[in-house]
Amino acid sequence: MQRRPLGQHGPMIGAVALGTMNFVGTYGPADPDESLRCMAACLEMGVDHFDTSNVYGMGRAEELLSRFLKDHRDRVVLASKCGITRNPDHPFDNSPEHMRQELEGSLERLGVEHIELYYLHRHEPERPIEEIMETLMKFRDEGKIGAIGLSEIAPSTLERAAAVGPVAAVQSEYSLWSRQPELGILQGCAHHDAALVSFSPVGRGVLSDAPPEPSEFGEGDMRRNMPRFSAENWPRNLARLRTFREYAHDNGHSPAALAIAWVLSRGQHVIALPGSRSIAHMQENARGGAITLTPDQLEEIERILPTGWAHGPRYGEAMSKGPEAYC
Repeated sequence: MQRRPLGQHGPMIGAVALGTMNFVGTYGPADPDESLRCMAACLEMGVDHFDTSNVYGMGRAEELLSRFLKDHRDRVVLASKCGITRNPDHPFDNSPEHMRQELEGSLERLGVEHIELYYLHRHEPERPIEEIMETLMKFRDEGKIGAIGLSEIAPSTLERAAAVGPVAAVQSEYSLWSRQPELGILQGCAHHDAALVSFSPVGRGVLSDAPPEPSEFGEGDMRRNMPRFSAENWPRNLARLRTFREYAHDNGHSPAALAIAWVLSRGQHVIALPGSRSIAHMQENARGGAITLTPDQLEEIERILPTGWAHGPRYGEAMSKGPEAYC
């Protein structure tokens, strides 16, 4: 497993991290004991950066993670987030009062006094990012958080935020399935010495040996509302994915490992953040952290899955309201 810094002055972590969103049923029913076993296995693989949020399962992901941290706190570099309310009338709240309330709630649920990396989960459009940075910097100065992160922002927002104080990490969806960060946020993170923490690097399961079957998505599976899985788009996407899967096998890799390796090849400041409660899946993901792709391999991957190849936008109308648009 490669190790990379979590921001300019951050700790060294495994280049592959662990996301906990699906520990609480985002992609279907979840078994807490299975999730806890996966966390333990991840540490042994070199996966030591665990990412969660106050809204994953409305706090249940943090509560589950606290059970693991009781015995492993010194081995885990922890990240959590705030800024999403799940209130349809006021979906984002970046006010100092709300952010403090949510930080205190996360600390209590996690059973910790300090979170190494704390993200603004979504930027409330009406509130200047400079004001939000001041709030986050106060949390840092109080010792409640170690570093500041921003999630799903535009490069211009990063530029303004970094003028106020150091941003250690930016979290964005980035994979062979979703390449928008190449339009500015990948470069912006490098310029500001911030880590680009790339969530869904396996494309929500599509860049794997067993791509999902949309007709089997359960009621709570968020992919049901994603246009790329529609009856019109999915067959077209699946055809491309088969070619990528065959190429991965021809090179002695699983498609998930190859997809992770591709993300990590984008720059030494890039961290891959897959989410899984399956030990077998995380083993495949972790293998990607040990693969160095050759120029010829990168060229062939680009031929198979060129920029913009996926049919359909990554989010439907409702989910598109939070991430900042750019370019």
